[in-house]
Amino acid sequence: MTEITDMDKASKKIDSDIQIQGKIVGDLLFASGQIPHYSKTGEIVGAMVEEQIKQVLSNISAFLEEAGTNFDHVVKATCSFSNEGDFAAFSEFYQPFFSKLFPNRFTVEVAHLPKNVKIEIEVVVKLTR
Repeated sequence: MTEITDMDKASKKIDSDIQIQGKIVGDLLFASGQIPHYSKTGEIVGAMVEEQIKQVLSNISAFLEEAGTNFDHVVKATCSFSNEGDFAAFSEFYQPFFSKLFPNRFTVEVAHLPKNVKIEIEVVVKLTR
């Protein structure tokens, strides 16, 4: 098992030393949840859900690129919303990131997300080595 903790392009951990950016187990990469913040400053991006969705997907894209993979290898995405009504906007921005079959997806509305953001997404990726 390998922990990923200090990728340059990917978003940095947001809370404490107990959070890692991801973990590789066999040929699977379990990426920690991404929220809409700039990787360099930690500043939350956007007040509107559309801006936040774009930033989260951008953060995931940077993480996957640095790990040597891309969205086509995502096998599962867990998407947490602070408002279930944002799901339609999410789907509009989410779909173009995939050129092949979509991964399994689990979505849930939660009462509270870190730093009061509107969305958090974590992914599981099959690595090709």
